[in-house]
Amino acid sequence: MRIRRKNLLTVFLILAGLAGVAVAQRSLNDYVLSLVNFVGIYIILAVSLNITNGFTGLFSLGHPAFMAIGGYTTAILTFPVQRKAYFLAGLPEWLARTEVPFFPSLLIGGVMASLAALIVGVPVLRLRGHYLAVATLGVLIIVQVLITNLESVTRGPLGLNGLPALTDLWWVFPWVVVTLLVSWKIKFSSFGRTMLSVREDDLAAECCGVNLFQTRVAALVIGAFFAGVAGGLWAHLVTAITPKSFSLVLAFTIVVMVVVGGAGSITGSVVAALVFSVLTEFFRPLEERLNIYGLGEIFMALIMICILIYRPMGIFGTREPRFMRPDDA
Repeated sequence: MRIRRKNLLTVFLILAGLAGVAVAQRSLNDYVLSLVNFVGIYIILAVSLNITNGFTGLFSLGHPAFMAIGGYTTAILTFPVQRKAYFLAGLPEWLARTEVPFFPSLLIGGVMASLAALIVGVPVLRLRGHYLAVATLGVLIIVQVLITNLESVTRGPLGLNGLPALTDLWWVFPWVVVTLLVSWKIKFSSFGRTMLSVREDDLAAECCGVNLFQTRVAALVIGAFFAGVAGGLWAHLVTAITPKSFSLVLAFTIVVMVVVGGAGSITGSVVAALVFSVLTEFFRPLEERLNIYGLGEIFMALIMICILIYRPMGIFGTREPRFMRPDDA
């Protein structure tokens, strides 16, 4: 009976969200709509990074790299055929003549990001702690350099502009729901408990038969898929994509959301993504007025320092609201 009530509550929240999307699309102006879309994309990024960093205790800074791979893949696939011959002369002939709809492009972008995570994860995830953080930072730099130098395919530092403005709340909201549901299913499954055991005590988990390497690689691959999808949504929201769009600052921002919300808490990632997205937009006109840029990042850094000092587990820790937890959790 309780399970049925929780399922009904989930359906009700999704339907209420869809109704909210319909109202927002009709009543909000373009600026507010773009802000809401960015909030949704940041929620996808924070929750997906939480699968990697929060559930398994890794410290990856490579999320923007997977976001870039997914974003560029989606952008190239959806780029109009008429413009590909002029802007992307180095594409293979079959790809130059192909224009893929948005949804399969997002899926392919997510899969490409996952494949990259699998290739990278095999050597990198044998490292731990700050060694892993530095290695994933190196992955981000490598991806940026490759994109910059593949000018015939990516237009190098100029990037791709004039992309179709395909992203709206009707695309962002369903992907937010899918990300949350997948993350919830993972956390409250036997596989999720395996991840959490690796985070809490990897030696004890290994002694109990847990394959540490496979668990970490799986977490990285799953998180990378949603990062790739978020990259595709982001590219078609701003209708442009460049290598500099996926920087260390973005990696820092997403990590702050996970740490402040609580590593392992889905709710914490959602709340932190919402708060920091709004705060970043709040500081933007102030930065332009004072001609001092980076105030938002400074404020986020100060909040993270305070959280690490006074509440190291984050605001929510690893907890979720009661209505989100199974009866045996």
